[in-house]
Amino acid sequence: MLLKSFTTLAAFAAVTSATIFYAGVAESSGEFGVWSPTSEKGFGLPGRFGVDYSFIDKKGIDVHVDQNKINLFRIAFLLERMCPLSYGLGAKFNETHFDFFKEAVDYVTKTKGAYCILDPHNYMRYNDPSQQPMSGSIIGDTADKTAATTAQFGIFWGELAGRFKDNEKVIFGLMNEPHDMKTSLVVDNSQAAMDAIRKSGAKQLILASGNSWSGGHAWTEGTDSNTQLTKLKDSGNNLAFDIHEYMDQDFSGTHAACTQPASMLAGATAWLKQNNYKAMITEFGASNTTECATMLSDMIKYMASNDVYIGWTAWAAGPFWGSNSACCTDSKQWGSLEPASKAADGGPGLYETLWLKVIQPLVPKQLVWSGISSVNGGIVSTKPGL
Repeated sequence: MLLKSFTTLAAFAAVTSATIFYAGVAESSGEFGVWSPTSEKGFGLPGRFGVDYSFIDKKGIDVHVDQNKINLFRIAFLLERMCPLSYGLGAKFNETHFDFFKEAVDYVTKTKGAYCILDPHNYMRYNDPSQQPMSGSIIGDTADKTAATTAQFGIFWGELAGRFKDNEKVIFGLMNEPHDMKTSLVVDNSQAAMDAIRKSGAKQLILASGNSWSGGHAWTEGTDSNTQLTKLKDSGNNLAFDIHEYMDQDFSGTHAACTQPASMLAGATAWLKQNNYKAMITEFGASNTTECATMLSDMIKYMASNDVYIGWTAWAAGPFWGSNSACCTDSKQWGSLEPASKAADGGPGLYETLWLKVIQPLVPKQLVWSGISSVNGGIVSTKPGL
């Protein structure tokens, strides 16, 4: 009896003392293959799975889980592939495409036991990803007759959530980086999606993005800021916010030099604390310069020291990056965070020079490996079997 009580107390202490419950990497490749330099609408759609785009490489997932001990992946997909233009945004899916996506999600969650964020990588736009992030009609824009409606966005999320409602390790990321739109419309679209997710019976964690590219540094700035997100109400009480933050000069994640410290998150952090909210930073990154390595390390430590942050995914891995860089290299080919990634000159890629040297040593030794995805985290442990 005494031993049982001690074990229970130890487990409780692990939950209450932990800050970061979920840590990992964004898998970017599912949104590939649609860029058109001539803005050709429909270019690359639907695309050839395994040729123009893919979701994950299973061997890469194995390395990240088994060797790097991470428990979270954010898998990007395109709305225009899940819901082809001939169908429109809604409950009718391209089932072949959905099956490819589900296979990736199931491998992460069921085979490897990690958690997975479903990431529609569409910038709150639908119908023309040919020059993302700027092309396409803003969802819910009633002034644009070609735009998908707020109701359609809700219907889509109700269908997708219903298909994954029995997978407790799924997390619903409502939308990647809304931008250049009214924050009130971000709120309306997100609320419609949340209501539909809960109506489907899904109880897992929802991540709601902010406007202005979901940038943490700008979260509370301006008259149309993300402070309006307090209007969102989740009937399932399992909501966190999805924040992005890069450390280069314009917060774009394109430059090699780091100039923006983690303290740029102070406003967002204060807002989260004031309103009793939690957040994940699902995109952040830097190059492999000495200065950037220090600032990236500071960013991860900042999240760990502020209990409003429950998780993170670094940008980015993915099977289709090759020697190209997902982040922060002034278009130089330094590779990505995909295991075995190499730079264009054949030398070590960012997986070796940045992930293994800077990020992986800061992955918490204990993370959540069981239970439904939750804003409250769960009991932390080392990965079972390792």
